[in-house]
Amino acid sequence: MHELSLTQGVVDICESSAGGRRVTAVVLQIGELSSVVPEAVEFCFEACSRGTLLEGARLIIEQIPARGRCGDCSTEFPLRSYYNSCPSCAGHRVTIISGEELRVKEMEVD
Repeated sequence: MHELSLTQGVVDICESSAGGRRVTAVVLQIGELSSVVPEAVEFCFEACSRGTLLEGARLIIEQIPARGRCGDCSTEFPLRSYYNSCPSCAGHRVTIISGEELRVKEMEVD
C-alpha cells in the first residue's frame, strides 16, 4: 500500500511547514488519475500523525476531476482513464490538464 508512505510524506511536509505550531486541519487534493485511494489515505492519516504536530488534526480530502484537452480540436472534456479519445473528433492527442494531483492545498495551525 503506497498510500502509507504518501501519507507519511504529507505529515512530514505539514509538520516542517507548521513552524512548531499544532496543526488542526489539512486540506489534501487528490486527482482521480493519481492512483491514490482517498479512503486509504484517511485510514493511514491517524497512524502517521500520532505523536506529531498533526495528531488529532482533521483531514479534508478534495478529489480533483480528471480533464483532458484534445491536441487536434482543442476541446476540453472529462477523462475516465489515461487512454480516452476526444469525444468531439475522436482524436488521440489528448493532454491531461487535471486529475494527477496529490498536494497539500492548505492547513490550519494554532
